[in-house]
Amino acid sequence: MASHTGKIDMIRGSIIKSAALFALPICVGNILQQLYGTVDTLVVGNFCDSAALAAVGTATQPMEILLCVFLGIGNGASILVSQEMGRRNADGLRMLVRTAVWFLYLCAIPVTILAMFVGPALLRLMQVPADAFDYAVLYLRITALGTLGNLGYNMNAGILRGLGDSRSTLLLLLISCLTNIVLDVAFVAVLGMGVAGAALATTIALYLSWLTSILYARRNYEGLQFPLLPHGYNKAQLAAILKVGVPLGLNNSLYSVGHVAVQAVYNMQGSVFVAGCSIAGRVTGIAGIAITSFSSAAVVFAGQNLGAGNYRRLQRGVVQITCAAGVVTLLIGLVATVFCRPLLGLFSSDPAVLDAAVRYTWWVLPFIWTYAVFNCMMSFVNGTGAVKYTTVVNLLILWAVRIPAAYILHALGYGTSSMACVSLSYAVGLVAMLGYFLTPEWGKLRRKAKELGDAVTAETEPTL
Repeated sequence: MASHTGKIDMIRGSIIKSAALFALPICVGNILQQLYGTVDTLVVGNFCDSAALAAVGTATQPMEILLCVFLGIGNGASILVSQEMGRRNADGLRMLVRTAVWFLYLCAIPVTILAMFVGPALLRLMQVPADAFDYAVLYLRITALGTLGNLGYNMNAGILRGLGDSRSTLLLLLISCLTNIVLDVAFVAVLGMGVAGAALATTIALYLSWLTSILYARRNYEGLQFPLLPHGYNKAQLAAILKVGVPLGLNNSLYSVGHVAVQAVYNMQGSVFVAGCSIAGRVTGIAGIAITSFSSAAVVFAGQNLGAGNYRRLQRGVVQITCAAGVVTLLIGLVATVFCRPLLGLFSSDPAVLDAAVRYTWWVLPFIWTYAVFNCMMSFVNGTGAVKYTTVVNLLILWAVRIPAAYILHALGYGTSSMACVSLSYAVGLVAMLGYFLTPEWGKLRRKAKELGDAVTAETEPTL
């Protein structure tokens, strides 16, 4: 089921075993990613003031807005890679990788320039507290210099996951995370560089992740001929990447803009509340580890089995993997909720900050399992290439539920409990995604499953 490179065959064998083997390295990698961001928060929280801590918590969001369109397109490339793997098309895979690298360079420089000059304006729209604004601008501009590394790593990680290799992302994140920890301590705790040091550590780690991912792909997948620099592209494949990726990217962009709108409500409550929400996000992120892991497995599982014509396996997989994600996330969420105060105490000793963080945790964590279920369903649907329905659902839960609820709570005088809008949107998203299985698109797959069954053959794998 797994090769020497860690590549998982998702079209044969036990569904849960395949998904678990694929998800486990991603799960560990997500822990490292949490550590990646947590180190910034820990070091800044212990060696800087609450304004600096609030700045680090908010400055990443304008970058997310500018990056998310491209990251969505990168996810589109990953979906197409998984489908080509299901078809065993080695030539198509090689050209797809070249096209993705060409597109990476086309986008990276304009995004960097936009981040440098548009980012501060977005921070003003977010109503970042005055005492944190200069810190936030500094953090944003330094991390913007890491745009190429950020986009490049995420693109390459998506390609490797599409191949069925999730172990590689764990290795790459381990290297990057250790680099970030060492540099954070050196720049902030030892050299006293403050927010600038934390941002510089993150930027260097991003470039290291990207370059290491290229070296890994060249060594373990020689047949892909993975390029460092642009080396041609295929118009048809570029069009296919954009067809799948642009809706995902626009969806991500509007979703990130929506997060900024919600963050503006948090910012209205002051730096102490923002700092509390920032450290609470680290604890709630613990429960989200399984969500990203199983969702990544769902995308690749759906793409590979659709490419191979395994329609029955698709139907079984959506139930089994989604249920597994929900159960694991529920258990993690309950444990993290019970022990949230000692966990949060690692980040700050300020009683007011801790009170805000505990309140956020209790409003969000017990309900995060609903997010696990509907996000896993979304990932299955995206893996089949049917991204329009998930785009509508994402826009619905954010712009019709989460944002209005946050502003209504603030207007009614319950701004310090405005995080309840997050749990409400999760519940609505779950109901909306269940509706997909009544649509004609899913009906077509059900009919194909009934008519054709599974089409797995004993074909050899593409030479990579």
